[in-house]
Amino acid sequence: MTDPEPDADGETDAESEAGPGGEAGPGGGSGDHADPETLAGRVLDGEVRLYELEDQVDAATAARVRRLVVERETGVDLSATGAFAFDAENATSNIENLVGGAQLPMGVAGPVAVDGEAAAGEYYLPVATTEGALVASVNRGCSAVTAAGGATVRITKRGMTRAPVFRVEDVAAGAAVVEWVEDHEDDLAAAAATTTSHGELQSVTPSLVGDSVFLRCSYDTKDAMGMNMATIATREVAAVVERETPASLVALSGNLCADKKPAAINAVEGRGRTVTADVTIPREVVAERFDTTPEAVAEANTRKNLVGSAKAGSLGFNAQAANVVAGIFVATGQDEAHVVEGSNCITTAEARDGGLYASVSLASLQVGTVGGGTGLATQSEALDVIGFSGGGDPPGSNADALAEVVAAGALAGELSLLSALASRHLSSAHEELGR
Repeated sequence: MTDPEPDADGETDAESEAGPGGEAGPGGGSGDHADPETLAGRVLDGEVRLYELEDQVDAATAARVRRLVVERETGVDLSATGAFAFDAENATSNIENLVGGAQLPMGVAGPVAVDGEAAAGEYYLPVATTEGALVASVNRGCSAVTAAGGATVRITKRGMTRAPVFRVEDVAAGAAVVEWVEDHEDDLAAAAATTTSHGELQSVTPSLVGDSVFLRCSYDTKDAMGMNMATIATREVAAVVERETPASLVALSGNLCADKKPAAINAVEGRGRTVTADVTIPREVVAERFDTTPEAVAEANTRKNLVGSAKAGSLGFNAQAANVVAGIFVATGQDEAHVVEGSNCITTAEARDGGLYASVSLASLQVGTVGGGTGLATQSEALDVIGFSGGGDPPGSNADALAEVVAAGALAGELSLLSALASRHLSSAHEELGR
């Protein structure tokens, strides 16, 4: 039941079996061929493959057939999996071999006051998670941040990256390729522009390692997270480089991007949006909302997030940024694997002027308000709750606003957890809420 492999003529097994164009499209077939029970039997008998079901019936029926197959093979009742709210037909652009939905509890924290360049106001944070006490913790942080006048948030850099790797004969040839790329960046930008009316190639940074040349291409992808956009555009960039230089493309992604992996380059150079949020909370608010002092929170942050993280060799110097990033990502239809880069965060805290100054700096937050999972039913609703779904005016402003709100939420989460540690209330909160 694996994906079909192309034969020598480029035709897949499925195409050769079904003939040109295959059978009728969604809803096609006739008689008992469209009956879910019958189709499930045909799959189990090897007559039809799981990925071919949409050629026989509509997407929702195909998902039902797959559930029947899995139920018969494993003995597991998938009725809960089959109770989903999104449109199956639309979801086929997000998933293959659809069987249903994986449902998570979703809570709401806030509102949190945000003073950003794209987001300005008070915002609720939809958080999808299975970790008890998380939403309560973030909610407490949001309350304190709002009571202090809100979080100031700024995006300092934008750029989705893709970094192809090329083979060259030797270092001299590689140096020549690097020089050519540096002299022809406008030509590469023009090539990238032929693939999209939304994205823009901002820069190309070449790196030579022996007989390998890497080109870290950075794109402004507006309101889209933009990974697919960057990949398609980079394909055209690579074609120009191959045509004009002695370099030979080995892989469209050479891991210098770096995508969905912990990487120092993303901590330093950024990826997606680099965003920073800060707040100064009066001493009385720290005492009232957190039951501790600015000095205790600052010491906990220094010893835990800075010294402890350094001793561990961590790329993230924070308490729980990934919790907030992941919860909002899942709720709003972001690519959940980008939590790896999104949790690349440095948290600072210090007692200042009688209060508590705190900040979070997320180097590589990758969010979008169009494309991917943002159009699914509950995820679209969650984006509407925040107030920034779809394309912005000007383009890119909605994704900027979402990034600013996520950063404010991460700041709230950091403040709450650090305060729980400083006041020694962490274990009791989890006993009460997170068992």
